[in-house]
Order: sequence, then structure tokens, then C-alpha cells
Amino acid sequence: MINTVQSIPLFNLAIAFVPAFAVLLILAKWSLNASNALHAIIRMLIQLLIIGYFLTYIFEAKHAWVILFILTAMVLASSWIALGTIKSIRYLLFKHAFLSIAFGGGITLALITQGVLVLKPWYLPQLMIPLAGMIFANSMNSISLAAERLNAELERNVPYNEARNIALHAALIPIINSLFAVGLVSLPGMMTGQILSGVSPLIAIRYQIMVMCMIFGSSGISAACFLMLAKPVFEKSRSN
Repeated sequence: MINTVQSIPLFNLAIAFVPAFAVLLILAKWSLNASNALHAIIRMLIQLLIIGYFLTYIFEAKHAWVILFILTAMVLASSWIALGTIKSIRYLLFKHAFLSIAFGGGITLALITQGVLVLKPWYLPQLMIPLAGMIFANSMNSISLAAERLNAELERNVPYNEARNIALHAALIPIINSLFAVGLVSLPGMMTGQILSGVSPLIAIRYQIMVMCMIFGSSGISAACFLMLAKPVFEKSRSN
């Protein structure tokens, strides 16, 4: 198998923006929020360009405190972004989102890096940071979906426990669909990347199983914790 990854020239990379701009045109044509999507694409581009240079430094880090600092920053950022769907009580819910992602994502990250992969050193940046990114991002998405759905159900005067159950189910729909589709409809990013770099598909499958389990676990635990911790805030906001 080929053991090198093809380099993408900048001109070729620009072609990847064609379908993205097509979506922007559709949003604008339909009088939807195209500016927000455009802002997201520009921000994505800037963030990835910056992190590309930043990761070079991170991967050479020899001290655990550097990695712990970065992990904390990742949890803080994901907690804030997760609550973008309910901005009216964002500040009140921030600590609950932070604790939920730190617990659900942190437990999962520890099990994967120390129990499955057995990293040496335990904070090995080349694996710790990418895995943490996947875990915290999916925990963030599940909390975002859960919070939005919970808020919508409570506005319909659904009892909290019933609204909580509906919200958790809604939050897990994307990852459950991914579990159904993986291998049949899609070859996920980590598996595809490893195969492209020359790793045996049988080994890549093991890693992908690990990834799917960790994403499902962290998403479900984080969303459930958030829905339990946030109950007083939502109930108070409904009574005001």
C-alpha cells in the first residue's frame, strides 16, 4: 500500500469551496441567514490556518501542564459554543455545560487514552489532542441539541422529565444514525485518513470502532449530565 498522503495544491483546495459557496447562494436566494454561514466558513478557514501552525508547537510539548491547559481551553470553548441555541440563559447554563463536557468527555478521554491506547507518556500530544477534539466536539453538539430541544418542549408546557427524555433522544439521533451508517453509507474521517496513509483496513477498523464508541459514550453522558444539572435553571426561567 502507498504510505504517503497526497499533498493538495492551493488551487485544487480552492475547488473544495465550490459546493460550499453553492449552499451560500441557496441560502441567500431563499432569504435565509447566508451571512451567518459565510461567517462560519471564514472563521473555520482562519481557525484551521492558525491551529495548523499552533499544533506544530503543541506536538513538541514536553510538559503535561501544557496539554492540560489546552484541554481546559477546549472544554471552555465547547461549553460556550454549545449554548448558542439558547442565548437568553447562556450565562446561567455555562457552568452546567462545562461540568457536563468535562465529566462525560473527560471520563471517556481518560478511558480511551489510558485504557485502550495506553499512551506513553500519558499526555502524548499527537494522540491526546486530536482525540480530545473529537470527544469534546461531539459532547458539545449533543448538549447543543439537547438544550435547544429541551427549551422548545418546555415552552410547549411539557413536564420537565418528559421534555428531558425527548431532548436526550433528539441529541443522540445524529450519532445513532452514524452508528447505523458507518461501513455501509460512510467511511468516517479517522478510518479514511488511516487507509489513505497506508494503514491496513483491518487495523483502521479497530480504531474506528474505538472512535464510534467513545463519541457515542461521551455524547450521551455529557447530554444526560447537562439535562440533570440544568433543571433548576430551566424551571426558574419558565416561572419568570
